[in-house]
Amino acid sequence: MSADEGLLAWIEESLAPLGQVTWRRMMGGATLYLDGTVFAIVGDDTLWFKADAESDAAWDAAGAERFSMARKDGSIATMNYRRASDDVLDDADALREWAVLAVEAGRRAPVKKRKQRDQASPRT
Repeated sequence: MSADEGLLAWIEESLAPLGQVTWRRMMGGATLYLDGTVFAIVGDDTLWFKADAESDAAWDAAGAERFSMARKDGSIATMNYRRASDDVLDDADALREWAVLAVEAGRRAPVKKRKQRDQASPRT
């Protein structure tokens, strides 16, 4: 999976009225943030919006498929992201509408605590 930098630039520009979009590379793709809140991932030329139990009904009504990937053992893993419809890639207003729903899901997500490194005594 890789991140389409043209798509990332278009998302940044289109969502500027909502706040600052930033992103960082992750597993060949990119994780997107709006004012520090995770709201989407991009892989290849596909945008996946953050979802949760509260927003699933809206995503289901829109026919947005859930993110899934095959694991090495052959099982299928899913994540709380939904595929953006094709119109979102061409319509900044539609992008903003769905991004708001995704940011709300991102804000509701529990904050992951960072693991603390072992505080072993330094080696000499």
